[in-house]
Order: sequence, then C-alpha cells, then structure tokens
Amino acid sequence: MSACHIALLKKVSLMADSGEFQGRGLGHYAEAAAAAGRAASGELGPFTAQALPDLVESAARSGATAIAEEALDRLGTYTAGSELGWASGLRARSRAILSEGGETDRLYTEAVEYLARTRLRFELARTRLLYGEWLRRERRRSDARGQLKQAFEDFAAMGADGFAERARHELLATGEKVRKRTADTVDDLTPQEEHIARLAKAGRTNAEIGAELYLSARTVEWHLRKIFAKLGISSRRELRDAPIPSPGRTR
Repeated sequence: MSACHIALLKKVSLMADSGEFQGRGLGHYAEAAAAAGRAASGELGPFTAQALPDLVESAARSGATAIAEEALDRLGTYTAGSELGWASGLRARSRAILSEGGETDRLYTEAVEYLARTRLRFELARTRLLYGEWLRRERRRSDARGQLKQAFEDFAAMGADGFAERARHELLATGEKVRKRTADTVDDLTPQEEHIARLAKAGRTNAEIGAELYLSARTVEWHLRKIFAKLGISSRRELRDAPIPSPGRTR
C-alpha cells in the first residue's frame, strides 16, 4: 500500500469522526461546499484528492453545478492514470452525481464495486447512501433499500451519526422500518469503539492503535473521550479495571 493511500485512509477516518463532517451528513450542503472548497484550494493545509469528491457532491447538491463540474475535472486530472480502487471509485461516484439516467446507475454500481475492494469503508458507505438516494428518486424502492440499509448499518457501526440518520430517513421514505438512535442506544459502544477500548485496555498507545486501525492518534484520542463518557470513567487507568461491553450492550 502506498504512502499516499495510507495518508488518504487516515484523513478519511479523521473526517468521518469529526463533528464538523458529521454535520454534512445532515445535508448542510452550502456549508459543506464552502468547507470543501477551502480544502481543495489548500487553504486548510496540504491539498488531498479527498477534497475534490467532497466538493463535487456538496456543490452539486447546493445548486453550484459549475463548481461541481470544475472539481470533477480537477479530480480526473489529479488521479489520471491511477488504477487504484480508491481513485477509480471516487472518480466514478463523482461522475455519477453529475450524470443522468442509465449512466448514473452504471457509474454508481462501478463506484461501489471499486470501493468495496479498498479499506475505505466510510467512502463505500457514502457511495451506497448516494446511490440509494438516487434509486429512491427513480422510484426503485426495493433496490434503494438494499443500498441504504447497508449504508445505515455501516455508518452506525462507525459512529457517523449524522450520516446514519440521513440514511435512516431515506430508508423510512422507502417504507422500511428502522430503529431510531434514542437515549437508550446513544450510549452504546460502536464496534470500532469497542475495538479501540480493548486495545487501550491492553496498554496500546494512541499511536499504536492508530497505526493498526488507520486512524490518526488525535482521532484515537477523540474516540477514547467518547468511550470514557459512555463507560462513566475519565482515564486510561480506570479503563484497565472497567468491563468492556459488546457493541449495543453498554447499558
């Protein structure tokens, strides 16, 4: 795996975990387009390919088609010649957002197939969500349910609550019954949190946990703060003696 690929994996994980990015999951496209535009310009730090597909989606959804098309062109140039699954998948998804009819269906299918071969679980879930939303608008409810249900389950497992809620609303619109995350479930450890908790309990450092899970040390620390709050503790020392429940059984 290339250094570029690993860097992208870590960045995607950090974005998936951040509160700001969770807000994008709720459909705040104008704000997301502005943030993605700053990232794509390098204003927020070193430019990465991930900023461009984010900009394509958020700009297209906020009606800024010209900006979305320009971002798609830049993405094509940036990843030209790359046959890596993540590059091909993000290109196909971005093209699907700006296409119509049967071409949209083909491109989303292609994007799902490419990303399913990578470790970018968050991007795969986002692609399934977008595909499911499009299928529902095309009145293909049965096909939409398959994509949306998988997206919902993946987002919920990763703790990406904003995106999980967006997928849940789409599922409800197809006629599917979905359990809402309530006060009884909000404190449940996600599978990823349980994994991090067990590694930390075993004495692994944030850097070591991050290297194993393709997360930054900062993201691991963010997860640990959530884990401590859910378990009613405040430190790693207390974690050593705390029972680690299975996902969904924190209470």
